Amino acid sequence: MSLAFSKLQGLGNDFVVFDAIRQSIQPTPEWIRRIADRRYGVGCDQVLMAAPARRPDADFRYRIWNADGTEVEHCGNGVRCMARFLRDQGLHDADALCLETDAGLTRVEAVDADRVRVDMGAPILEPAAIPFDAPGRQARYPLAVAGETLSVAAVSMGNPHVVLRVDDVQTAPVATLGPQLVSHPRFPNHVNAGFLAVDDRGSGQLRVVERGVGETPACGTGACAAVVAGILNDWFDPTVRLALTGGELVIHWRGEGHPVWMTGPAQHVFEGRLTTGAI
Repeated sequence: MSLAFSKLQGLGNDFVVFDAIRQSIQPTPEWIRRIADRRYGVGCDQVLMAAPARRPDADFRYRIWNADGTEVEHCGNGVRCMARFLRDQGLHDADALCLETDAGLTRVEAVDADRVRVDMGAPILEPAAIPFDAPGRQARYPLAVAGETLSVAAVSMGNPHVVLRVDDVQTAPVATLGPQLVSHPRFPNHVNAGFLAVDDRGSGQLRVVERGVGETPACGTGACAAVVAGILNDWFDPTVRLALTGGELVIHWRGEGHPVWMTGPAQHVFEGRLTTGAI
């Protein structure tokens, strides 16, 4: 038996994507880890699956697993690639669709052949809902890490993010400090760690260490969280061009009560078939 899959990428954040609508797939954490392995499997940051929607107001269900086998709530670069995959596979032909995730519903619109605009929903800012151990909501929080106290923002975009402002993303201690932030005990579900440099009120730079993956070339939800943090702290205006290692995303947020909109690329890499006994 074999399973068809597609490889897609968004700003270098790469995905192995399966159609679980026309194929029967029973994923396990071990199976996901083998597929994501860059030596023994196909290799990717996340494994994505398109599945039948469970609710009547959604067109499809969108599921995401990190490379370590853990299923997660959302992935911004992944949702753009999922929209591209569904169109490429002939599963829909509309310019807009609604995807069901474990974080809720996500509206997706095609901008052109390679770019997708996504309604990422309203950010979650209350600490208990992120979840983050803090007594009350603030624009920034003190966080003790490795013997020093940092000033960080905490935002959920359906998955948790901590954002640290730095002077220069190239010299920031991403490799050493990132994993300590990801596993910090005040984030009970672990957290994605963003290192943000502000260029001006309309642009910035970002590097992200993702839980269960490590540093990736881009993180869509991380970009949204960083811009939300920047607007709440009066570093940014409502529309921001954010440069990540893999390329640029445009993030727009009008403020509380409004969704965050993300525009960026989604590109097809190749098709393949996976012999199930080999993975």
